[in-house]
Amino acid sequence: NLQLLYGDTHQSIFFNEQTGKLHSVDDVRSVVTVEHVNGWKYGDNFMFFDITNADRTNETSTSYYGEISPRLSFGKMTGMNLNQGLLNDVLITTTAELGEGFRANLYGLAVDLNLPGFAFFQFNYYVRNDIAVFGEPSPNDTGSQITLVWLVPFSVANTSWAFEGFFDYAYDVDPAEDNIIAGPRLLLDVGEFFGEKGAVQTGIEYQIWRNKFGVEDIDEDVVQAMVKIIF
Repeated sequence: NLQLLYGDTHQSIFFNEQTGKLHSVDDVRSVVTVEHVNGWKYGDNFMFFDITNADRTNETSTSYYGEISPRLSFGKMTGMNLNQGLLNDVLITTTAELGEGFRANLYGLAVDLNLPGFAFFQFNYYVRNDIAVFGEPSPNDTGSQITLVWLVPFSVANTSWAFEGFFDYAYDVDPAEDNIIAGPRLLLDVGEFFGEKGAVQTGIEYQIWRNKFGVEDIDEDVVQAMVKIIF
């Protein structure tokens, strides 16, 4: 899918590789995201790539960030039926984070749960290894991260909606501060109005970031208008 987001940042902090510094912008922000998810014989894959402020001519206002997250399913690899009651599956989970001046490798275990009303709910626990922070190597920055991912489809009258999102809590990653980033979304299926159910969704994403990039007291709250086009 392709996502387009637009909102007022109030205070946006990002790293610029050309200057080697953090920059602060109090401005509106646009984000173009390409996102992909698929299941396969032994697990599933998720990946996305963001380009922030691609419409700006000022190089210090444009940045990129992406994640690649393959997981291996114990249920699929062993042929055992782990889908029992609350438990859906147990997986080996990994993520590579790639951004301007930032690199991290994450690896651990995940549990997918069967929760009432949820299309899926994932609980991922990672050992987090930050290998570059602010453009500098950080081979000893190892900590932990918890990542939750969810999707709740629901209907209101004759309209179809989705409440989806993620929650990341990274902790014990010295010298960075513990930090939280979350992106809950509320989306309406507008494609359904034109006979293309599930093709286009619109709504809002509320991005919450505490101690952004692990920098103490740098917080961000951004309400963004969002359009998602699903291929």
